[in-house]
Amino acid sequence: MSIEKPIRVVVAGPRGRMGSETVRMIAGRSDFVLAAACDHGHDGEKVQDLLGIPELNARVYSDIEACLTEVRPDVLVDFTHPEAGKRNLQAAIDYGVRSVIGTSGFTNDDVAGFKEQMERKHLGGIIAPNFAIGAVLVMKFSQMAAKYFPDVEIIELHHDRKKDAPSGTAVKTAELIETSRRPKRQGAPDEKETLKGARGADVDGMRIHSVRLPGLIAHQEVLFGGKGELLTLRHDSMDRTSFMTGVAYAAQTVMRLDTLVYGLENILD
Repeated sequence: MSIEKPIRVVVAGPRGRMGSETVRMIAGRSDFVLAAACDHGHDGEKVQDLLGIPELNARVYSDIEACLTEVRPDVLVDFTHPEAGKRNLQAAIDYGVRSVIGTSGFTNDDVAGFKEQMERKHLGGIIAPNFAIGAVLVMKFSQMAAKYFPDVEIIELHHDRKKDAPSGTAVKTAELIETSRRPKRQGAPDEKETLKGARGADVDGMRIHSVRLPGLIAHQEVLFGGKGELLTLRHDSMDRTSFMTGVAYAAQTVMRLDTLVYGLENILD
């Protein structure tokens, strides 16, 4: 009986909140092995010294191309920032490495361009704004509900260190809602903001509101209003471990894909 080899993973952004949690997840599983990490300014160090995890002696590289050339991993997991994430994904494509990208800031044109390249090389990859299974289910349920409740507002709440607003999760939720909801202007016909931005961002008439406060991690509430009723869909991540089931599932799934998928909901059974 043959035993499958563990998936060899490189993590870009290992000192970040999501990157460090991913490293710890890999350390606790037998089906993954941390092949290396990529972190600007720490070339030649060991992950165990960088994060204080004794059993991880994988090397840290500052150059993604040198890392992929020398290590030859199966999968790159990236939790960096938009510019680095796009650069790292391009390097992964160039070196034939499958990818799991949790970095936000990819436009539809970006995704289309990377997808075309990856299909030519039969490479699997996933870009996901959220890896929490519950959050993804809220997106899917919102898409279903919008067919019957076209009046909807999205409130996303995150920690005060998050740089983008609205969140990628909120944007993805709105995109899914758009597929089953006709554009509709909400609120009073003569509505007027006495403070600019009070009604939030406008997406085909629905509204998105962003909250940034210390103490929060990642939360989203989708409110649907109807005659005499209110439907509320909410998900709360109180700890970043909530994202790791999705990250692990994505890293396993890209090994079987030959294209780039945008959104974890597209690979859930």
